[in-house]
Amino acid sequence: MKSNARIVRHVFVPAFDNKAGAWCTEVCMRLLTNGFNTTLNMGTGLCEKCEELLNYFFALVKRLYNEFELKIKDCVKALSRCCCLRRSSSPQRFPKRRQRNSAYTSLLQHLNTDNQPPLLNQQCLHALKTLAASEDHDLQGAASMYCLHISQHLETLLPVAFLEPYLPLLLSNDLETQRATSLSLVNLLVKNNVSQEQVVEMGLLVPILETLQSGDPTVQCNSCACAAMLASSGVCVHSCTESNREAIVSADGVIPLLVLAKSYNSRVQQNAVWALLNLTQSEESMRALCQEGAVPFLALLLQSSDSEIQFNSCSALSNIALVQEHHPKMLGIGDQFLLKSLLMLTSSSVQKNSSQAWKCLKILSGNVEVQKHLLELGVVTSLRALLSSFALPVTEPAITLLSELTTHPPNNENLVDDGLLEVIGHLLVSHGSSSIVIRHSAAVVTNLCTTRHGVQGLMESECLTGLLRVLVSSVATQEDLACVTLCLHHLTSREVLQSRLATKMNPDHVLRLVTLSGEMENQELSYYSASIVSKLQLNGDIVDLLRPHYPAISAYVLAFLKKQEVRFQQLGIVTLCSLKKDGGFVAAAHLEEQLMEVHLQTEQTRTLLQRIQQPPPLSSPESPLPLDRD
Repeated sequence: MKSNARIVRHVFVPAFDNKAGAWCTEVCMRLLTNGFNTTLNMGTGLCEKCEELLNYFFALVKRLYNEFELKIKDCVKALSRCCCLRRSSSPQRFPKRRQRNSAYTSLLQHLNTDNQPPLLNQQCLHALKTLAASEDHDLQGAASMYCLHISQHLETLLPVAFLEPYLPLLLSNDLETQRATSLSLVNLLVKNNVSQEQVVEMGLLVPILETLQSGDPTVQCNSCACAAMLASSGVCVHSCTESNREAIVSADGVIPLLVLAKSYNSRVQQNAVWALLNLTQSEESMRALCQEGAVPFLALLLQSSDSEIQFNSCSALSNIALVQEHHPKMLGIGDQFLLKSLLMLTSSSVQKNSSQAWKCLKILSGNVEVQKHLLELGVVTSLRALLSSFALPVTEPAITLLSELTTHPPNNENLVDDGLLEVIGHLLVSHGSSSIVIRHSAAVVTNLCTTRHGVQGLMESECLTGLLRVLVSSVATQEDLACVTLCLHHLTSREVLQSRLATKMNPDHVLRLVTLSGEMENQELSYYSASIVSKLQLNGDIVDLLRPHYPAISAYVLAFLKKQEVRFQQLGIVTLCSLKKDGGFVAAAHLEEQLMEVHLQTEQTRTLLQRIQQPPPLSSPESPLPLDRD
C-alpha cells in the first residue's frame, strides 16, 4: 500500500497545484485501497463543476487501469509459454548451501576420474536429487553431467530410483542441462540399461514430450529419439488397456512429432519420422495419426533426399495400408500422387527402400482399382526390369506384387503378352532356393496358364525346368513343395503339357514324386504328387522311369483306397487304371481286395441314395405301417 501511495504522489501531484493534487491523490488512493468497484463520494465543499471533473477523472483512471491490467496478464501469459522461462511444476525447497556445495564437490571429483565406473550408492543418489532440485544452473548442470557419465559407462541395469532426478533436470530452464539429460536418457534406452516401462512409470513421458517444443535442435533430436524408443513398446504400466503409443497420443505428442518431421535439421527430422513409424504399429495411435493428416505428409516424405526418412515413411505407410479403412485417405491424394511416389521409390538404389516400396504397393494392390492404376502407370515395365536383375532383396517383394496382379483374370492376358512367363522361368532357375520366389512364382505360372496364350508362353519358357528343379531341391520346404506340386497338378490337366513335362523329367524327379505321394502326413502334398504321377503318359521313357517304383506306387495306392475321402479313393483307382496300360504292372492281391471293398461301399451308397429318392408307399388308416424288424 505504501508503494501504491508513493506511485500516486510521484505521478499525479506534480501535475496540479497543492489543493488539486490532494484531491486527485485521495481519489487514486481510494481506488487503490478499496478497489475499482467503489463509488466516488468526496463529500461537500466542491462546486458542481469540480465534482463533475473529479468523476470524469475517476472514470478515466479506472478505464486505464483495467486496460493496463489486461495487457500485463496477456504479456505474462505469453512469456509463460516459452520453455526458457518455464519453472518446474513442483517447486522444490532450496537445499542448504553447505549440502549443495558438498554434493557438487563430490560429483565433480568423481567426474574428473577417467574411466571410473559410476557410483550408484545412496550417497550419490542423494547428491543427484539435491543438485537436480536446485534452481542454480551450475548445480543442475553438474547433476546432468553426472547422469550423462552414468549412461556412458554403466554396464548393468540402472536402479529405478536414479530416474527420479531426471524429472526436474528435463524441466530445467538451462539448455545445457536439458541437452545432457536428454542425451543421457537416450543412451540408457539404447543400451537397455533401463526399461521403457520404467521410464513411463517414473512419469518422464510428459516432460519428454514437452521438450519436443524446445527451440534447441539438440534437445529436440534427443527427445524425438526417446519418444521413438518408447513408442516401440506396446506395454504401459499405468493401464491394462493403454499402450505406450496410446499414452503418447493421449499426452498430445502427435502434433509436435509431425511438426518436427518437417524440421530443416536432418537428425531431428529422422528421429521424428522414426517415432511416427513406431506409432503406426497399433491401430489406435495409427488412427490418431491419420486424423491429424499424417498420410499426405508421409507420402510427401517419400521424395525426401534422405534415404532413412524415405524408408521410415514408406514403412509407416505400409503399416497404415494394412488397415482397409485408411485406404480412401491414402488413395484420395490428388493425381495418384502416392502410387507415383511409391513407383518412383521402387527404382531407388537403396535396396531396402525399393523393397519397402514394392511391399506397400503389394498391400494396396488388393484393391482392383489400384491394380488398374498401377498398370496404367507402367508397373509391368518396372517389374520386368527388376525381376530380370535377380537382386533377391527387391525381387521377393516384386514377385509378391506380380502374384497379386495375376489373381485378377482380366490382367493376365496382357501380362502374358509382356513376356512375364519368360522372366519367371529365369527367376526360378536362378533363385530356386528362396521360398518367397518359389511360392509366388508357382502361383503366377498357374494363373497365367489359364489364358489363351499362357500355355504356349509356358512351353517357350524355362518355367517347367525351374519347377522341376525346385521339386528335387534339398532346401525346399514342405510348403514350397506343396505350391510346386499344386502348380504341376494344374498344368498336367492339359494334355499338351503332360507330354512336355514327360520329356523334361528324369529319374530323380520321378523318385521325388513317388516319395512325396507316400508321405501321408501332408495329405495335400501327397495328393498333388500322386495326381501328377497318374497323369503321366506311359510312353517308353516314362514307363522305364516308373517301373522301379511300382511297389512304392502300389503301397500308396492301397493307402488311398483305404481312406474315407472319395477324392483319394478315386485318385487311387485312376492311378491303377493308368498303370495297367503297362503289361509289366501286376496288381497285388491285396489291391484287388481293397478295390472290391470300395466297390461294395459304392454299391451300398448307391442303394441308400435310391431308397432316399423313392416315394414312400401309400397306406390306409386301417392298415398300420409295418415295423422294421432290423
